Amino acid sequence: MTTPLLRVEAVEAAYQGSIVALHGVSLDVRAGEIHALLGANGAGKSTTLKAVSNLLPAERGQVTAGRIVFDGHDTGRTSPADLVRLGLVQVLEGRHCFRALTVEENLLTGALGRGARRAEIAGDLARVYGIFPKLKDRRRTLAGLCSGGEQQMAAIGRALMSRPRLLVLDEPSMGLAPLVVRDIFEQLRQLNREEGLSILVAEQNSTVALQYADRATVLEAGRTVLSGDAQVLQQRADIQSFYFGEGGIGRGVEAEIAA
Repeated sequence: MTTPLLRVEAVEAAYQGSIVALHGVSLDVRAGEIHALLGANGAGKSTTLKAVSNLLPAERGQVTAGRIVFDGHDTGRTSPADLVRLGLVQVLEGRHCFRALTVEENLLTGALGRGARRAEIAGDLARVYGIFPKLKDRRRTLAGLCSGGEQQMAAIGRALMSRPRLLVLDEPSMGLAPLVVRDIFEQLRQLNREEGLSILVAEQNSTVALQYADRATVLEAGRTVLSGDAQVLQQRADIQSFYFGEGGIGRGVEAEIAA
């Protein structure tokens, strides 16, 4: 078996030196696959993704044990900016856009820092508009005046302008209408199938995630409790009823941090 593009090995993480959020999380993402990270609110999904991108220190958090390796690089010893240059690009939860910039200006910020030539940037911009035609129609509109779906497309488009090899998405469906969610996931799957883009997506909506993923990992209370082929997991009734139902795991540490 080939070496995974991303490997998360028994990772533990804590905030403020004492609030433990992850307890030995492990998963791997193979080149060219869509891997879903599932779990209820507070299960540790966002913390795991921020650990992958070495963003925890910005929130007074840190990986306290284990190791994360992206294409041979220890992410804990690599700056977030350098990880982006290496091809690991994350879209954070919440549709983060520069609200005072236009949609096109937001997209162009994704090309900063990689030394791209003007012709390359123009080509990448045309590519993003081809993927999300609505963004082309709204390219002169301030991002803050766009709909939630358009902002999410802009955030993903900005990440694509960085030419990722691994696109990391945190709850891309949150707060969006089902038809918008389907459109976004269809485009992501097309990028995966046609361009070989590897994708790690954290989702509370297991139905959507398992429909488009190749493999999946389930977190519960900061621990890896299940992993395997997405189609197989999709057939398991306990995935929805136990891990995401009313009798599930509750808010957890991440919700406590957010509060």
